[in-house]
Amino acid sequence: MRDVVSAGIGKAVRQVARLRGGGSALPGLVIEKLDPGFLSRVLGRLPYGVVAVSGTNGKTTTTKMVVELLEARGLRVFTNRTGSNFSRGVVAAAIQESDLRGRLDADVAVLELDEAHAMYFIDRVAPRFTLLLNVLRDQLDRFGEIDTTAKLLQRIADATTEGLVVNREDRLIAAIGELTRARTGAHVDVREFGLSDALLAMFPSDDDFHLSATPAEAAREQRTPADVMLLEVGDHEAVFGVDGGQYRTSLKLEGLYNTFNAAAALALVRQILDAGPIAPEAPGRRAAATTGELVTALSEIRPAFGRGEQLVLDGEPLELVLVKNPAGFRLGLASFQAEGVAAMIAINDQYADGRDMSWLWDVDFTSLAESGVDTVCGTRAWDMALRLEHDDVPVGHVEEDPRRALATFRERTLGRPRRIYCTYTAMLDLRRALADLTDVEDVW
Repeated sequence: MRDVVSAGIGKAVRQVARLRGGGSALPGLVIEKLDPGFLSRVLGRLPYGVVAVSGTNGKTTTTKMVVELLEARGLRVFTNRTGSNFSRGVVAAAIQESDLRGRLDADVAVLELDEAHAMYFIDRVAPRFTLLLNVLRDQLDRFGEIDTTAKLLQRIADATTEGLVVNREDRLIAAIGELTRARTGAHVDVREFGLSDALLAMFPSDDDFHLSATPAEAAREQRTPADVMLLEVGDHEAVFGVDGGQYRTSLKLEGLYNTFNAAAALALVRQILDAGPIAPEAPGRRAAATTGELVTALSEIRPAFGRGEQLVLDGEPLELVLVKNPAGFRLGLASFQAEGVAAMIAINDQYADGRDMSWLWDVDFTSLAESGVDTVCGTRAWDMALRLEHDDVPVGHVEEDPRRALATFRERTLGRPRRIYCTYTAMLDLRRALADLTDVEDVW
């Protein structure tokens, strides 16, 4: 009866919020106050349990990959598709997708969790499986130094009951895996995803910006076998190593970082399918797949919104590339050729972006020097323009307002492919403006 009442109230609040033009997380906020146990009861019925994805970079895209790989194997997946990774967003999504009895038509929940707000979530729902991607200096004004972020991720790992997948190439994440093994023995299956030696320098960790050792030197000292390896990368192509075999595939994903995230998704999905449902006797619930089948399914997945997302504007391609810290921006610049593409950079400093934008000085922008940046916009447009000036990158136009900047950028670059590097809230502003001009997907 509690589920029926809570679901009914939540759905009513959602309808009222939609009539008033917003408040997508409002139903979650209301139900969290009225019925704190709602989420644990709803998710506790799922045959495959709850899967958590967390870390500084790559949560949204990796969650999308995991969801689509599991759906390709016939599993029904509940997830926070809007990317709202606070607990109230998860509750709101559960209310939206549940029936009037508060039941989800799903086998498994795959949830992107914000590093800090995950603490509230795991106090109510213990993940069965967890994937930890990386720890980077991101939103220092919110999290403090990276050791604080690592401690938050350790708590998610400690709450995980059956399987943990960690990034072997991230020193702090790998340490979480080692500690989990030591604490739990065989009770939690700890697996890794990683890189071949040849690719280490291509994917910088936070240590690359702040320690004297090179990434290759630091990593080779303590390398252990990884369940899934990214062996080679090419133009929309990758080779993955799994159980001694090599699997080459084309990819629709954009950017080097998304290719490495694909290795993480493969490792997690293999672990989930190996474990099977919590109740193995449940009819029609078990899913299985060969590695070849998973890699084939991976080749069809497209980027999440704003994560190398490709739109069409005025008959020319326009790419949106999310940037939020030095490593992410560096990989974004390395992933796309600057030549022949008109570039715009949109930098905001709202809460979801982080107020401290000093990290921009840790990014090398010289790859843009020859082609230049046509337009810089956002609340920190002038800071970005100054940073580019120090790397001798010419800037054509500076405009703080994103809509005006987009209109000017469009006029100045007609007939050319375009690319926009943007922080999170700047991306949302620009996508809303672009929705008036071209087809823009609402979520994922």
